[in-house]
Amino acid sequence: MGISIWQLLIVLGIVILLFGTKKLRNIGTDLGGAIRGFKKSMSDDDAKSEDPDSLEGQADEQTRQTAEEKPADKTKS
Repeated sequence: MGISIWQLLIVLGIVILLFGTKKLRNIGTDLGGAIRGFKKSMSDDDAKSEDPDSLEGQADEQTRQTAEEKPADKTKS
């Protein structure tokens, strides 16, 4: 025995009474914006991974930055 449509409608009615339609609209807008941002970042990552030249450039850049950040070895005298 699952949840019937009437039980879902009662729960929905209680949620609307507790939060109000304006608050629920804001939550929906925020959730939609988050999903849109996630999809955009995923498509940007796919576009970057399709360009092998950009990956080589990024690897060279990271190697150079790592080499610059390492402190020089100093021996104690």
